[in-house]
Amino acid sequence: MNDLQPQTANGESDGLQLAPDSPHANFGHSVEPWKLLIVDDEEIVHAVTHLALDSFDLGGRGLEFLSAYSGAEAREVLREHNDIAVILLDVVMETDRAGLDLVHYIRHELKNKFVRIIMRTGQPGDSLEQEVITKYDINDYKEKTELTRQRLFSVVYTSLRSYSDLTALEINRKGLMKVIESSAKIFESRDISAFSEGVLEQLTGLLYLGNDAVLINASGLLARSGIERLRILAGIGKFKQCQGEVDFTNFDEEMAERIKYVLQHKKSNYGDNYWVSYYVTKSGLEQILYVSARDVFSVPDIMMIELFVKNVAIAHETIAMLEGGQ
Repeated sequence: MNDLQPQTANGESDGLQLAPDSPHANFGHSVEPWKLLIVDDEEIVHAVTHLALDSFDLGGRGLEFLSAYSGAEAREVLREHNDIAVILLDVVMETDRAGLDLVHYIRHELKNKFVRIIMRTGQPGDSLEQEVITKYDINDYKEKTELTRQRLFSVVYTSLRSYSDLTALEINRKGLMKVIESSAKIFESRDISAFSEGVLEQLTGLLYLGNDAVLINASGLLARSGIERLRILAGIGKFKQCQGEVDFTNFDEEMAERIKYVLQHKKSNYGDNYWVSYYVTKSGLEQILYVSARDVFSVPDIMMIELFVKNVAIAHETIAMLEGGQ
């Protein structure tokens, strides 16, 4: 077994430990592909784009191609999919300005500021270029003839990077706002769940994690007749509806085994795409944070997760002390 022992401020080890080598230590996880919308009235453009980007991969995620052959069709697709990352958009389709009208619809009616829009024109030297760049909120303007396979790959790659950064910042912003609102009332309302949920959203956005995370209070863990129970403080993603006291049957087998391992060894552990953080306060309050990630965790990620668990545990302990003193 490999051990990683980060030091606390007083020089003591937190006992951070890798998960043991076992059938459950490393396993794959599915991630949704990036959605790319091709809007063009020429069938050949769709076919060539598919061919050029067929093996595309960013962060372990491929591409899901969506197609529209007019501005009107594109509107329908956009209404059905609110998570499209990149649009390759023709300027001239059913009208000379169909592409520009669609940009206006996306930015002003749908109020979607995140999707990256790459305008493509089949008319070299198009006089619209300067107007488009200065008056419309697009991210690039290219002639179809200059978009070789390599250049198309580069444009889509950088656009997806930008989209990923923007959406992560937005998740972090919303989480931070929720934390601010909740922390202002935390000692007044003693609502640790609302506070924890907000910080979970902030943490997962900041670390570019998958949006599945759950914060568990394991203090006073019961073990009667083989039934083990946990108290859920907050959850996001697939754990959003998981609240109150639960037993391990509420989780899948692999997740349950990871949590049991942490409780048994009193140490955090992680694998390729998950992290189970453990912290215990001076009064004996135990808390566990379970998060799933798209990529392997870095050391800065680990330190931030550990700090988060420690701060929430201390806040929870403070509330418990206030309640006990009443």
